[in-house]
Parts: sequence; structure tokens; C-alpha cells
Amino acid sequence: MPFQFDWIVQESEATVDNLIEVKDLTKHFPVRGGMLQTVKGWVKAVDGVSFAIRKGEALGLVGESGCGKTTVGRTLLRLIEPTRGQIFFEGRDLTSLSLSELKPLRREMQLIFQDPFTSLDPRSQIADCIGEALYVHGVKDGAERRQRVREIMDRVGLAEDHMRRYPHEFSGGQRQRIGIARALILRPKFIICDEPVSALDVSIQAQVLNLLRQLQRDFDLTYLFIAHNMSVVEHISDRVAVMYLGKIVEIAGRLDLYRNPLHPYTQALLSAIPVPKPDRKRTRTVLKGDVPSPLNPPSGCRFHPRCPIARHNCSTDEPELRQLAPDHQVACHWADQFLRLPD
Repeated sequence: MPFQFDWIVQESEATVDNLIEVKDLTKHFPVRGGMLQTVKGWVKAVDGVSFAIRKGEALGLVGESGCGKTTVGRTLLRLIEPTRGQIFFEGRDLTSLSLSELKPLRREMQLIFQDPFTSLDPRSQIADCIGEALYVHGVKDGAERRQRVREIMDRVGLAEDHMRRYPHEFSGGQRQRIGIARALILRPKFIICDEPVSALDVSIQAQVLNLLRQLQRDFDLTYLFIAHNMSVVEHISDRVAVMYLGKIVEIAGRLDLYRNPLHPYTQALLSAIPVPKPDRKRTRTVLKGDVPSPLNPPSGCRFHPRCPIARHNCSTDEPELRQLAPDHQVACHWADQFLRLPD
């Protein structure tokens, strides 16, 4: 049985200024087979996700591999077309725009890829990799592009003599800095960081995370930070959303979520974080079984086959994401038992 956690109540903001609002975002991929390649089923990668990202904040999106985190990020940018749902950027519905109408908004929304090597063209020099977006969005003067590339490279810690080198001549950390520079070159408002440090050494991870934090302050950026490492998310995020099998099961402020997780899945994830003290042990919540297939997810609560507190209605009734405390939402029928309000 998981531990119970004391709840710390914080005042919620009276007025919230959202940059991104997502309503009922859904993405199902067809599974085809046979000679005629007919549709045999649907992979429910993202299934009815709703959340908002406030201006200037970093929202962490965490969960096990295959839960739909990356699909959410790419769908927000319409690199993948959603099956249904709405995506609002500064109040404008992106799903209703044509590709030509969407192009001017793309300079406001950028993506940092997980793999810093395969996301770069091996045949192009770094100056061209970073500056290509400027040319696409109307900066035709070569001298102006080079000047802006030099400026942004300096901001991410790259030297001017790196401009004429190729991707294979850089280390992993330097390549990720190139990816960050490429995302920043158009001065966007919103950046999706798709596991940007998972391919890097631990010491380099800290440098890149600190760089992202500094750039967020300098450029007034808003992040969606996708990761599966809970410690990394704790370091950079203001709020955290937890995903499981295509659904968001909990959203809360960073401190609230890490001190007082209300969903059993979140409690299990946090219990797996190593403690950096040899004489201190953490009580683990070990989940049984494997993650179900998104091709045929369980009925009711999708977590109930592995949940240590599952009861009779968990297998039949799907829980809604509801607010149990200020700025803390959870999708669990029985999460109230973990909630302790002060007298």
C-alpha cells in the first residue's frame, strides 16, 4: 500500500495567462494489414489530452516510454496531424489553419530534437544548419543571416570558428547546443524540448539544462519539456504533467507533485528515483505486470491492471482529470485518500 502524503496548500492564481491551450487532443494511428492494406485497428497513442501552458513557464511532460509524450509534442506543432481536438496558440486555433496560414506561426514555435546528431544534416556546415530557417522565413541577405547566426551561437556557448565545421566534428553536447541555436534563431515564444538531454552524459546534461534555464530567462521563452527522467524534470520544470498510456493522469506544480503525489502511478515513478545518500533508503512502490498495448487499452482506468489500490469501479469507469487542490489535478477515483488538508 503506498504511503500517504501531507498536502501543502498554495494560493492559486486568480488570472492565468496561457500561451498554449490543448482541448481533447487525440491522435490514433491506423494499423494496416493484408494485400489491400486495410485498417485492422488503431493505436491510441494520445487519447483525449487537455492541458494549458502558461506564458513564461516550463511544463514538464513525463511518463514511461511509449506513453505518447513525443506524439503530443509533435502534434502541438502539427508535424503530425491530430485525429481530433483543438490546439490554441495565443487564442488562435491551429487545427483550423491551412498550411499556408500556419507558416508565419511556425517561427513562434520551435522544436529541440532528442538526438542531436541525426537531427542535423551531415552535408551542411553548422552556419547553414542554423541559418536555414532564416532564409525560409524571408531573410534573404546572406550577411544578415551570418551575423544573426554568430550572435545566437555566442549565446549558446559556441565559437565563431565553429560556423564552417560539419556535425561530425562536434561532441554530443556541442551538437545539442547547435540544435538549441537552430531552435532559437527565429526568436520563438514557445519551444518543445523533446528529451533534449537523454542522449548526453550526466555532466553535460547539467550544462545543457542550466543553459536552457538561462535562455528561458533571457528570451522570455515558454517550454514544453518532454522527458522520462523525473530528476531532470524536477530541475527545470515549473509544473509537471504525468502521462500514462495516452492519458494525462496528474498535473501539479513541481513542488506539490514531488512532495505530495496523488496518483498511484506518479507515486511509483517518484519512488524509483535514486537517493544520493548511501545511508538513506526510499520505500519503493513496485508495479506488477507490463504496460498494456495502446492498440487495445484496458477499459475504465488504464492504470487499474497495475494499480496497487484498484477497486471494483476502476475497471469499468474511466476517471476524469479533476481538481482536488489548488492547481493540482488528478485522474483517479480514490486519490482523495492521499489528500490531507491542514486543520
